[in-house]
Amino acid sequence: MMHLARPRVVFMGTPDLARVILRRLAFDNRFEIVGVVAQPDRPAGRNLLPLPPPVKVEALALGLPVWQPEKARDPEFLQVLKRLAPDVIVVAAYGQLLPTGLLEIPVRGCVNLHTSILPRWRGAAPIQWAIASGDPETGVTLMKMEAGLDTGPILAISRTPIGPQETSDQLHDRLAALAASLLLDRLPGYLEGQLPEIQQPLEGVTYARKITREDGRIDWTQPATVLDLRRRAFTPWPGAFCFLPQQPRPKLIKIYDADVVEGRTENAGQTPGTILSSQSKELIVVCGKGAWRILELQPEGGKRMTAAQFLAGNRIEAFG
Repeated sequence: MMHLARPRVVFMGTPDLARVILRRLAFDNRFEIVGVVAQPDRPAGRNLLPLPPPVKVEALALGLPVWQPEKARDPEFLQVLKRLAPDVIVVAAYGQLLPTGLLEIPVRGCVNLHTSILPRWRGAAPIQWAIASGDPETGVTLMKMEAGLDTGPILAISRTPIGPQETSDQLHDRLAALAASLLLDRLPGYLEGQLPEIQQPLEGVTYARKITREDGRIDWTQPATVLDLRRRAFTPWPGAFCFLPQQPRPKLIKIYDADVVEGRTENAGQTPGTILSSQSKELIVVCGKGAWRILELQPEGGKRMTAAQFLAGNRIEAFG
């Protein structure tokens, strides 16, 4: 058993989820954060100006030193880490696989907070794919890191149900808070050798690949239930979108809110994408199975509006 008076921690993370965890960790005086590591600033916005990641912004606000290596295996960066002499490295959504040479630097190794119940949804986008697949629950796994992609032994899991209308941005915020609480609750026990390391089961492994813009394109031949899951999963990015056929080119329509129309049977034989009803200020669309009621949308170049507002200025028969 190892007892550390005030463990030296290096934190590695990049997006807002990691920022929430860093802030909670920094205000816990049981730990000493000796350094923060984030991805480099990346061009963003209309002018493509370099934008610092949320973890860097938070670290600077807290007065913590920050490093942003292009690659985590950079030899000079590894020397910096060795000089920091961390007892443990805490990782959350850093965005790169860590090399063995880095994993071996801390006395007690590296731990990772992953936003799924491992081994389900290893990889880049576990929150989105859990919703898109209709999972009833998800959670956060605290794991000991090894060279593979989210393959290390499990130290602790915190579970939570996925709400029936919850979108990925809403679930993201809940999981960020859950991850911070799990870390602060279990990290002391881990550092003192009190948490058993449980190997991940070989059964039930799935991979959450990175989301692309095309994942948001609506395929009207899919069941309405599937389309609604994907709308929730891909909010806010890339969003659920389709096209309104018109000249000189189709207009993109982004769908923000919708629901599945239960018990709709009269659309049998109709082409998916056909508008079933737009007479009563409702926008109901035929799907491969069932129908989807669009409640709120945004036409390309326009503002976000209700279906009734959209129908007041548009006559449509089908979406593409």
